[in-house]
Parts: sequence; C-alpha cells; structure tokens
Amino acid sequence: MDITARASSIGTLADDTRRALYEHVRAQPEPVSREAAAAAIGISPTTARFHLDKLVEAGLLETEFRRLSGRSGPGAGRPSKLYRRASETIAVSLPERRYDLVGHLLASAIERAANGTSLEDAVAEVARDEGRAIAASAPAGDDPADDLERVSDVLAGQGFEPREDDGALTLANCPFDSLAREHTDLVCSANLALVGGILEGMGCPHLRAHGEPHAGQCCVAVRPAD
Repeated sequence: MDITARASSIGTLADDTRRALYEHVRAQPEPVSREAAAAAIGISPTTARFHLDKLVEAGLLETEFRRLSGRSGPGAGRPSKLYRRASETIAVSLPERRYDLVGHLLASAIERAANGTSLEDAVAEVARDEGRAIAASAPAGDDPADDLERVSDVLAGQGFEPREDDGALTLANCPFDSLAREHTDLVCSANLALVGGILEGMGCPHLRAHGEPHAGQCCVAVRPAD
C-alpha cells in the first residue's frame, strides 16, 4: 500500500459515524455483526452496513462469516457477516520511515549472532539478504542504461527518496532516521548492505553502494562502479 492509499485509509476515519463504528469494533474481543454495531452507536443497521463496508474497503476492518447460533446443518440459518479490526498496520509518516524493516533486520541479525557470528557481520549479512529479496520483486531490465532508473524506483518504494545527479543516486531520506541518529554506525552499515543487496539482486554490477554520510539525508549513495 503506497502512502497515498495509506493516507486515504486513515482519512476514512474523519467521518464521525465511521470513526465511532471503528472504535466500537476495535474495542470488542470478538467480531461484531452490523446489527450489534448499529445498536452500540445508535444508528440503523442499513446505515451501519454502508459505513462498515467502507471501512473494509479502506483496509481498516476485515470480515468473516459465521452462524451466531453456533448450530450447523439444516435450519441453522444463514451465516452472519461479522466485522473485526484489520490485522495489517496502517501508518502515515512524512518523510517515510520504515522502522518495521529495520526492526526486522536487527532482530534477525541478533538471532544470527547467537550462532557465533559477530553482530556487525550478522547485520550486514541479513541486510544484504533482505536487499536481494526486495530486488526479486523488481521488474527485469534488458538495457543497462535503464538500470539507474529501475534502481531508483525500487529505492523510492523503500522510502529513500532517491535523486539522480550526473549518473548517480543520492538518497534524500533515511527511512531509519531516529535510529540512525542514535546508533549511527550500526544502522548506516545496515543501510549500506541493504542497498548493496538490492543492486546485486537487480543484476547491476556496474553500480555500487557507497557510504557517504551527509546531514539530513541517507548515508548511502549509488554510483558507477568505475
């Protein structure tokens, strides 16, 4: 989900009725029927269904079908449509931050370090593997002349805000900003390995990830290998 879609999803809650329905469903330990949700906030079931389905479309709620009587077989009645909070986390951050990604990298590195690898090496290995995995979903390219643009698109999708300058890419945003400021060496080495893994996975041997710390932007740049 891109940032426009995420912002739109959260914007859905600007409607008072939808926000009240979402808060009610979110607070329940079990999925809720539209009739129960309607009664809880004092609206008709028809109105509740309309707004609940809008919340589903926005990715804020999920549905399931179940017979509330607990019975099955003939005469048990039709299953009811029930609503529950969506399992996916939706957040909007400007500039974009990817603390979920860096958290995954560092947790995986700690697990790998428990097997005897140094933490620094484990972070680099895990980040490079993650970069290759990210690259696997990128469109293939036949012309090396297009590689910088392809790499730019992938890095943009990860929140780096790449900017092309004379055949190279500088990264205007660090998606791991607050962690990078407090744990600079560790996070910057992860960034360098992550971008390097993306380049490897995309088959771009003529491009290299370079550590180039600059205040207010990512510590990595992508430049021609020569």
